[in-house]
Amino acid sequence: MTPKLTVHPAARTDIAEAAQWYETQRSTLGVGFLDELDRLLARIADNPLQSPVVQTGVRRGLLRRFPFAVYFLAQKGHVEVIAVLHLRRKPGMWETRG
Repeated sequence: MTPKLTVHPAARTDIAEAAQWYETQRSTLGVGFLDELDRLLARIADNPLQSPVVQTGVRRGLLRRFPFAVYFLAQKGHVEVIAVLHLRRKPGMWETRG
């Protein structure tokens, strides 16, 4: 059974801001970011334990094409995305969420 995946409101803001920024850089790049993020979220939902633990209870999945990480909590039957952050800009911001 695939765990239920939810996205914290602050992570939704992270996603929207990143997609908007990429879209201003080049048309359709924001869509490319969202497509890759969707694929990563699907992999996380299918097998959350494949991602490494970065701190007690918090795991991190990396996008391949974009320098972003998805930080999430994986509990039995549920995955909560707490942050989607650029790896070089405030990567520790996720620690204040949860």
